[in-house]
Amino acid sequence: MKKNEAESLKPHSNLTMPPLRRRHRRRLLAAVVFLLLSAVVAHPAEGAFTELESAQIGRFQDYLRIRTAHPSPDYAGAAAFLLPYAASLGLRAATLHFTPCKSKPLLLLTWPGTDPSLPSLLLNSHLDSVPAEPQQWLHPPFAAHRDAATGRVYARGAQDDKCLPIQYLEAIRGLRDAGFAPTRTLHISLVPDEEIGGADGFEKFAQSEEFRDLNVGFMLDEGQASLTDEFRVFYGDRLVWRLIVKATGAPGHGSRLFDGAAVENLMDCVETIAGFREAQFGMVKSGKRGPGEVVSVNPVYMKAGTPSPTGFVMNMQPSEAEVGFDFRLPPTEDVEHIIRRIKEEWAPAHKNLTYKLMQKGPTRDLAGRPMVTPTNASNPWWSVFEQAIISAGGKLAKPEILSSTTDSRFIRQLGIPALGFSPMTNTPILLHDNNEFLEDKVFLRGIKVYEHIIRALSSFKG
Repeated sequence: MKKNEAESLKPHSNLTMPPLRRRHRRRLLAAVVFLLLSAVVAHPAEGAFTELESAQIGRFQDYLRIRTAHPSPDYAGAAAFLLPYAASLGLRAATLHFTPCKSKPLLLLTWPGTDPSLPSLLLNSHLDSVPAEPQQWLHPPFAAHRDAATGRVYARGAQDDKCLPIQYLEAIRGLRDAGFAPTRTLHISLVPDEEIGGADGFEKFAQSEEFRDLNVGFMLDEGQASLTDEFRVFYGDRLVWRLIVKATGAPGHGSRLFDGAAVENLMDCVETIAGFREAQFGMVKSGKRGPGEVVSVNPVYMKAGTPSPTGFVMNMQPSEAEVGFDFRLPPTEDVEHIIRRIKEEWAPAHKNLTYKLMQKGPTRDLAGRPMVTPTNASNPWWSVFEQAIISAGGKLAKPEILSSTTDSRFIRQLGIPALGFSPMTNTPILLHDNNEFLEDKVFLRGIKVYEHIIRALSSFKG
């Protein structure tokens, strides 16, 4: 290296730095200071919370630490935490069992109204959560670690949906302390097994005499976080189907080209479905429809080949092949049209294709209508709910169909109106994801929102 080149690489001191670089440095320093100050303003310091708010965050963390994740959810631990909690607020509590082993309790909490003749209000949440992969998390998923700098409480179930029972109960605490008494009876159902289909949870509950005795007029269930400052609300869930397509054909040598091979027939099926999927997804990408307003059909497994001790026989085309799809439909979809499409386009018999379609749950309510809750003047509950959000200082986004499913579908099947709602704004959607978290200030705001909602809905006399 030449001497003048080496000299040019030496760092400048502050005294010899050219004016332009000093100016850039001052600007950079100012930007860093601004960001730091913004972070301080964006999240309140530990001491900014009241004693009650700190206790509410602590109770949220305590509940998150109970390992209610599948495959072995600690339902007994959850009940031991929630039942005394509810009793301390003066709520009636009952434990219902819909399985012989009584290992899946359903907790029913009740705040009696002054006019029990009116249909009651039901708030629902599920006790269970999905598993977590600890090695993929910043903090242990069942430690409920709270980051003091950001206020994020990291835990499996923080959004889905262990925040809700604590928010329900703390909202009741606030209303009781304010001297409020509900006109309608308020029930809170805390149910098992939602994450695995709800067959031993809300499905059996909705069919029970205990449920009929509640005389439920309206239910609020879980929703999802919102990336904006508008609350999301869901008036329906997509239908859950499973589609398995099986292909058959004559086996042959791996080198042969011939028509009607099993894998070739199956590939025709997959390509046809892929084209349909692309068209549906295109409507979501363009903003013409929401994620819950289209049909999704996604391949989840493929099975073909002739096994060998070292893997598969590579010089033999198999006589059978199979593919499975996760299949979700909006409740407003023409079901018969979709079934005809499967039969005639996706798995036509003339291509040696057969299919098995498994529908998980009903497609219509008891009156034969799509399982959706109106979000207009025809549903008086909607107007009361909407006004409650406004009175809480919030805004509602355009109502949506949830792309996945919740226990609300069992209520809507009975013709009872139900909305999915979780008061989480400006929050990434992390349900079932690694590093699931909820900010403490978002959690606390949700309590105040539910105070407005419970006050409004339980006072509604229409």
